[in-house]
Amino acid sequence: MQRRDIPRIGVPDFQAKSLIGETQHISRDSWSLCVAPMMAWTNRHCRFLHRLASPGARLFTEMISTGALLFGPAERLLAHSPEEQPLVVQLGGAQPEDVARAARLAVDAGFAEVNLNVGCPSSRVQQASFGAALMRKPELVASCVAAMMDTVDVPVTVKCRLGVDNDDSDVLLAAFIGRVAESGCKRFYVHARKAILGGLSPAQNRKVPPLQPERVYKLKSRFPDLNIVINGGINDVDTALEHLRHVDGVMIGRSAYQDPNFLIELSERIFGEPRRSPFDIMEDYLVYMDAELDEGTRLSEMTRHTLGLFNGMRGARRYRRCLSDATRLKQNNSDLVREALQSLRARAA
Repeated sequence: MQRRDIPRIGVPDFQAKSLIGETQHISRDSWSLCVAPMMAWTNRHCRFLHRLASPGARLFTEMISTGALLFGPAERLLAHSPEEQPLVVQLGGAQPEDVARAARLAVDAGFAEVNLNVGCPSSRVQQASFGAALMRKPELVASCVAAMMDTVDVPVTVKCRLGVDNDDSDVLLAAFIGRVAESGCKRFYVHARKAILGGLSPAQNRKVPPLQPERVYKLKSRFPDLNIVINGGINDVDTALEHLRHVDGVMIGRSAYQDPNFLIELSERIFGEPRRSPFDIMEDYLVYMDAELDEGTRLSEMTRHTLGLFNGMRGARRYRRCLSDATRLKQNNSDLVREALQSLRARAA
């Protein structure tokens, strides 16, 4: 179910400096920096670009429902390039047997980790009885985790919120984490907000409930043997580095998509990775795009993920306008991208 091999480009092994200044080898399975699952955004083309921006970050798929995997086009849903590793598949589901079968499909396809969504607040997900609503059902989540762990030999993890609606006390959160950890889960990605399941859209749920990172810090103190990765509202390097003083990792979302340079900078600061220029990244991404065009992928499916790569640079607006030309995009010719880059280079010189 993997895509055919793409030339290994721009993803070297590296020696990294830790946050306290000591040089150490950082393996590519590090969870210190993760890019969150984002519906309609973190598809395989986006992930390949993010891998070029950060050799060390842990990347996530969009959430994939167990129903879609078990009864739909599993091969297409699980398609990815080996270059994207370490790669996590995020599953949405609430039936232990179904999540276990879906996890098996994902691991057979080459995924390095299986993550259960216990944080999505959308009404459609609520109707399917999974996502954030599962925080009220720790026994069921524990059963799902146990079923997956009995089926696959990669880490099984959970992404959750601080709570839901009025059920968001530290006592309830600790009880949830503790019960799920008993089933074998050792890593939790925690969005530092509660979810409000009635009256707020998913977009509002990312902004209206207040961020409470100190509660995630407290969770780590209470469960020192668990890996705790914090998510939510991480839009600058200083915030990310402060979080890393208290928890094991940071997960960034829309800030990585809208401005991949933020991901590049974080990789440099967290892992000591050499910072690559946006132009170098695009040159490598062009190799990927040409290979994908030969396979029948539409150019527009790939270029849309690059529109924030040159933010703040002279000529960036023209670059975005050029790559938004629907008529030329339909021609599926990567020369359009080369022309846009050439114009951008000339203005940036």
